[in-house]
Amino acid sequence: MTGLWSRPIRPRALQHLLTSVREAQSLSSALYRFSTFWNLLLDDHQFDLVEAEDTLTLRLSPVSDAAAQRFGHMLILKLAHGLLSWMAGYEVPVKAVAFAFARPGFAEDYAVIFPAPTGFAARCTSISFAGEVLGPVPGRSSAELDLFLENAPRDWIFTRSGAHTQALRVRTHLSRVGWDAANLTEVAQALHVAPRTLSRKRDADGTAFQTSKDALRRDIAIRHLAAGRLSVEAIAQEVGFSSAASFHKAFLRWTGDTPGVYRRAPERNS
Repeated sequence: MTGLWSRPIRPRALQHLLTSVREAQSLSSALYRFSTFWNLLLDDHQFDLVEAEDTLTLRLSPVSDAAAQRFGHMLILKLAHGLLSWMAGYEVPVKAVAFAFARPGFAEDYAVIFPAPTGFAARCTSISFAGEVLGPVPGRSSAELDLFLENAPRDWIFTRSGAHTQALRVRTHLSRVGWDAANLTEVAQALHVAPRTLSRKRDADGTAFQTSKDALRRDIAIRHLAAGRLSVEAIAQEVGFSSAASFHKAFLRWTGDTPGVYRRAPERNS
C-alpha cells in the first residue's frame, strides 16, 4: 500500500496493525482498532463504524477532493476482512461491499476477493458485517502473527484459505521449477503434504493439480500473446502443445476466446 495514498505508508505498518488488532477480545473491537489505526495514517480518507439494524459497517469516507484509488480501496477493505478472518480462524461472512468508484470492466474479479454482493458508484467505500458474526475470538500468538506477516499479502487477500492457499502454494512452486518440470508426487513432497491432500480428490486422481498447471500455462500464453513477440505456433510449443490447433482448442476452453482475439485485444488483460 506504500504508494496508494497521499501519505506513504511506512514499512512495518502491518506488523504494528496486527499487534494492535490481535489484542481485541471480539471481532467488532478488532474492526474499531483497525479504523483508529488507519485514521492516524490516512490524510484524504477516514474510517468510521456505523451500526444499524444488527449490521456493523466499516466506512471509508473522503475528506478531500482526491479521487478514489481503485486498487487501494479494494486492498484496504480486504485487509480489514483478512484480519478478521485471521483472528477468527475461518473466513468471516461479509454482508455487502461497496466502492466509491464506477463499476470497472473487470468487476467480476471482485467476486473472487469478496464473498459478498459488491456494489459500485457508492457515496463512500464500505464493508458490512452482520453483528452476529462479530463476537468474541480466541487470542493469536506471536508465532501466528509472524506467520501471517511472512505470508502477507496472500493469506489476507485469499481468505478462503482451505482452497486458495493450497492452490497458490502449488502455483508458486510450479512457477519456480517450471510447469512441466514436476508431477503431483514431486510437488506434494516439496510442499510437505500428501498427494491425496494436494489433489483434493477422494481418489487422488490429480485433477486439481492439473488445473493449477493449466492455469499457469494459460497465463504464460496470455502474457506472450499480449507482448506480441512470439508466433502462436511458438507459444503453443512453449506451453506444451504439439500443434497450434491443439493449443487453439485448449485456449478456447480456458478463456472462452481464441488466441487471435487475445492478440488483437491485449487491453482485455489490463
